[in-house]
Amino acid sequence: MHSTNPGYPPLSVSSFVKKKRKEFGLTQRDLADKAGVGLRFVRELERDKPSLQMNKVNQVLMLFGRELGPVPLDRKKLINEEG
Repeated sequence: MHSTNPGYPPLSVSSFVKKKRKEFGLTQRDLADKAGVGLRFVRELERDKPSLQMNKVNQVLMLFGRELGPVPLDRKKLINEEG
């Protein structure tokens, strides 16, 4: 996800969800109930589990007015990871 604050690195989906959940004063269980997903899913999402169902991630993000989508890659990061 892209940050809306220039000069700051973009938040990961997991960091964004955790930050927004706390801003709204929600527990992980509250968020799971409101999004219609399981508590375990919310925990795995916030822990940045590498393989999650996109439709469920979007169910959570929808509560905060967001959805998954293509974003530009950081080419420098890609090159550093490959080398």
